[in-house]
Amino acid sequence: MNPALLVLEDGRVFHGVAYGAEGETFGEMVFNTGMTGYQETLTDPSYARQIVAMTSPHIGNTGINAEDPESGRIQVAGYVVREPARVASNWRATGSLGSALREQGVVGIAIPGTRALTRHLRDKGAMRAGIFSGPDALAAGEEALVQRVLQSPSMEGADLARDVSTTEPYVVAAQGEKRYTVAAVDLGIKSMTPYRMSERGCEVHVLPATSTAEDILALDPDGVFFSNGPGDPAAADYAVAALKGVLDAGKPFFGICFGNQIFGRALGLGTYKLRFGHRGINQPVQDRATGKVDVSAHNHGFAVDAPADGPFDTPYGPGEVSHVNLNDGCVEGLRLLERPAFSVQYHPEAAAGPHDASGLFDRFCELMEASK
Repeated sequence: MNPALLVLEDGRVFHGVAYGAEGETFGEMVFNTGMTGYQETLTDPSYARQIVAMTSPHIGNTGINAEDPESGRIQVAGYVVREPARVASNWRATGSLGSALREQGVVGIAIPGTRALTRHLRDKGAMRAGIFSGPDALAAGEEALVQRVLQSPSMEGADLARDVSTTEPYVVAAQGEKRYTVAAVDLGIKSMTPYRMSERGCEVHVLPATSTAEDILALDPDGVFFSNGPGDPAAADYAVAALKGVLDAGKPFFGICFGNQIFGRALGLGTYKLRFGHRGINQPVQDRATGKVDVSAHNHGFAVDAPADGPFDTPYGPGEVSHVNLNDGCVEGLRLLERPAFSVQYHPEAAAGPHDASGLFDRFCELMEASK
């Protein structure tokens, strides 16, 4: 195996061996605490321009298959694991993870210190990083490689949603009888999300990230959905403007993850970058109205800045924080009190992850039914 280096912008260097494609790559260094679901993680568009380290020690045991991807390709900028599986063993497997990384040109590294890396990020915060493998990439020396990492772009101010979005609209048909028409704005949507809505009788029209309010409302939808996605919500003013038009029209709205942040900005709230973000399938979130706690799937590095101590004014009437994260208290959901609009910061489609929050899709359907 060829040597490789993981270089962080603060000068910390981890030595390992190349895994997947060889070469070099740059991105924001983050960690994911999920013990399963690595294929869904790798193909989630929300991970665009991020180097993802898995805290679970064995990765690749079940190989890859054609059924679990959340998009048409691996989306991460780079991949860090502790111990790659030598053999893929699962009846659904159609190939190995290492081969898929090589075929798609995803540069990775296997290091013995993923725990040390995670603890370092928990202490210092998410930061820029680079993975370098092969003689040409390593010839420059560690100090020069740190400087190259420092020259790479930051996640703050990055407009990435339009880069990962579909370029043309497409339709996911309702399963069984069609009950609702949903306009889903693809800010980095996972394939399981429209599928979950189609299970409930929704015909889902998936639209490009830059769709305007006029484009969305031209479908005369029963409801509008804004998806998850990568980047800084402060750089996606086009999505905020579109959502304001949807809210002005009074259409039922549901947003998740990046869609929650866009909803917050449409309500006049700010957003900010979390120190190390939430990424994994074991995040506890509490519904403030019921006290119920859901274990939920997360992938976000930004959050909404909203007052948690009661209702707040918005251009669309009073709103409130509906959900909070029990680990750090950050905002995990918003809702309007006088209009049919709500959002959450996590992933109720459960791909990968627990099914605790799947009822949120039912709630969206209930809002659409009540608004008919």
